Amino acid sequence: MFIGHFGLGFAAKRASPGVSLAVLFLAAQFADVLWPFLVAAGVEQVRIDPGNTAVTPLDFVSYPWSHSLLMSCVWGALLGAIFRTTDRRAFTVIAALVVSHWLLDFVTHRPDMPLYPGGPEVGLGLWRSMPLTAVIELPLYLAGVWIYARATRGRDAIGRWVFASLWIGLLLAHVANLLGPPPPSTTAIWAGGIGGAVVILAWSWWVDRHRQAI
Repeated sequence: MFIGHFGLGFAAKRASPGVSLAVLFLAAQFADVLWPFLVAAGVEQVRIDPGNTAVTPLDFVSYPWSHSLLMSCVWGALLGAIFRTTDRRAFTVIAALVVSHWLLDFVTHRPDMPLYPGGPEVGLGLWRSMPLTAVIELPLYLAGVWIYARATRGRDAIGRWVFASLWIGLLLAHVANLLGPPPPSTTAIWAGGIGGAVVILAWSWWVDRHRQAI
């Protein structure tokens, strides 16, 4: 899953209004933020395999440290402890977002999601169907955008228009990712993953600085 994770990040703003949207996005996407660094270091492996599923041409050969259920719980507790605020719910919301990444990926991935490093791999395989993936993922994303829009308001024009550019930009990136050609190399995968994460986190931080909880 890609854009659905951001939907949960948007929606979590209502549950923990004192936490920046950038932190909520980081939590919801932490596995995918960590993963390209581990691929670049050779700790985890991915292979380009067009037709692997209907949705992605990637074969996730090994990613036990970024994408296993056990490590998601560990990373969630760590991230929650780092970014907790005076809001007592912040730790729980951040930790739950990190773990939610595994749960959503479990639904979409074929059985390649580890329960723990070296353990069995599971997955329901929703990615085998493009239409079913869209039916599940797009409403989840749009619901999250709607919840964030209702839970906050723009302090100024930046808060209104840059928010619009963020959610529309993520949607367009999702469509391009689905319809575009396979990446040319594994280097392009991890470099694009790192660069994309930096841009999205900075973009979401900028948006949230110009909006306030209501």
